[in-house]
Amino acid sequence: MIRNLTLAMMLTLGLSANASVLTDIGTQVAKQTVLSQVEATGLNFKKGDSANYSLNMSIIQGSMVMSVYDIVADGVWIHQDVDMSFAGKQKMEILIDPNTGETKKLIVNGKEEKIPEQGDIEVIETKEESIRVPAGTFTCLYIKAKTKDGEAQQWVNLKDIPVFGMVKSIMQSQFGPVTIELTSFKKQ
Repeated sequence: MIRNLTLAMMLTLGLSANASVLTDIGTQVAKQTVLSQVEATGLNFKKGDSANYSLNMSIIQGSMVMSVYDIVADGVWIHQDVDMSFAGKQKMEILIDPNTGETKKLIVNGKEEKIPEQGDIEVIETKEESIRVPAGTFTCLYIKAKTKDGEAQQWVNLKDIPVFGMVKSIMQSQFGPVTIELTSFKKQ
C-alpha cells in the first residue's frame, strides 16, 4: 500500500512542472489520486462517472469537473474542466492505463503536451480519517506528503467517489495554498 501511495504522490507532484497554473492544479489533482489506491485488479472506471469540485486558491475561487469520457482499447479518457473565474478556463483530456494509473497522453486546451517528469515525494503519513466536505461526510484514506514545494495533503475514497476518488486536497502553488473539495458526484 505504501508503494502505491508513494507512486501516486510522485506522479502527481512530478506533473507540477507544467507551465500554466491551471494545468498544475488540474494535473496534480488527477494524478495525485490515480495511484493512491491502485490494486492488482486495476482502477474501476465507468463511462459517465463524474465528480464536481470547488477550488479555492488565495483570492481566486473556481470549480472543476472530472469525468470518465470514454473507455477505449488504449485506456480510459478522463476529461477535466477547470474554471477559475477571471483567471481563465482550462480543458484537459488525460488518457490513463486503468491497470497501472500511468498517463499515456495529456491534452491541454486542444494541444498535446509532454507528460512532465516525476518529482521526489516523501510520504509522511497515511491513516483512515473521516472528513466533511460540501458533498457530505466520507471515511477516507488520508495522505500527507512532502514535496520540493512544501507539503501536500489528500483525502481519498476510491470505493464511493468516482473518477479518482478524491474528496479533498490541499497543496501548495506559487500563489499559496490550493484547496479542492468535492461538491457532488455521479456514479454509474
